[in-house]
Amino acid sequence: MRVLIGGGSGFVGRELTRLLRNKGHEVTVISRQPGPGKISWAELESGGLPPCEGAVNLAGENIMNPLRWWNESYKKDLFSSRIDTTKTLAQAIAASASPPRSWVLVSGVACYQPSLTAEYTEDSEWTPFDLLSKLVKEWEAAALLPESVAKTTKQVVIRPGAVLGRDGGAMKQMLLPFWLGLGGTLGSGRQPFPWIHVSDLAGIIAHALEPPADTPSTSPQVFNGVAPALNTNYEFTKELGRVLRRPTVFPVPAFVMNTLMGSERAVILTQGQKVIPKRTQEAGFQYEYPDLTSALKEIVGS
Repeated sequence: MRVLIGGGSGFVGRELTRLLRNKGHEVTVISRQPGPGKISWAELESGGLPPCEGAVNLAGENIMNPLRWWNESYKKDLFSSRIDTTKTLAQAIAASASPPRSWVLVSGVACYQPSLTAEYTEDSEWTPFDLLSKLVKEWEAAALLPESVAKTTKQVVIRPGAVLGRDGGAMKQMLLPFWLGLGGTLGSGRQPFPWIHVSDLAGIIAHALEPPADTPSTSPQVFNGVAPALNTNYEFTKELGRVLRRPTVFPVPAFVMNTLMGSERAVILTQGQKVIPKRTQEAGFQYEYPDLTSALKEIVGS
């Protein structure tokens, strides 16, 4: 199978590329710069979709970029880097004489309203309530294909939680303070912490790329890209401290997070949602890292 990956050189993209190539698939990455095994976004717009059986979009400015101050220009980049690339790929698929069999967008769980009690499956109704849920709404809408194309191209949306892995994502910034014994709960620590190991997210995407067995539904299939374990920030903090054999006695109050990161962005860490991968499990996906202990042991190599 030939697969085209937007944002393929990022943290999740590198893992997905490795997995697909190991399975014998051919991968082309869309990135800002052309090169071997790559095409640029400009080439995609001008030359159209290269021949492929599957397409994925993972592109987007890192929302947790510690080097970016939370301001209007950064917010604009968060929206445009996701929505414009998704639109470009969806339009290229729609215009293609032989569109791919599968089109996968990876968005996020920010669409679900933070709650200590509510549980969300892929069937849960939701409406935008803040900046990040509005982003998910516009992002997923940008991926929709015209009905005529959706009759033959399976549309999939995967909503991951915090993606955990050794060489990127949330863990990259967390490991140093924890190693130094400066790790601690964020805010109350009671908030749910939906997460997934990067290998499992790549696996769910690869699973979603498989051609449809029958005529696909013209509306997208949604899968929650989270581990089946329901954890809180406190449980995550304690388990990471235990695996690293380090104390976790330095809680970070919510107001400090809001000041450092901007309150609209800090909600990702100070609040959370109980997200259940109901359809992901029903589809038969087998998790390699279904619980925190196995995931964190792999990441810190103990």
